[in-house]
Amino acid sequence: MESAVYAVRAAIYIAAFMLSFYALGALNFSRCIKQGHVLQARILYWILVLSLAYLSGSFVLALIYR
Repeated sequence: MESAVYAVRAAIYIAAFMLSFYALGALNFSRCIKQGHVLQARILYWILVLSLAYLSGSFVLALIYR
């Protein structure tokens, strides 16, 4: 039973990551980032994707299990 719960949680977090990555791809970050700071912009993008995925995944899990 516990392995099924872990599998559902992992699937929800993976789906949230994929949706966050897809959704943030629609934003134009080039207007907000200084020219020549490509590496920093990529790091910021990944931090935003991971943060949004964690928050949305936690929200969905809270709706399901509480």
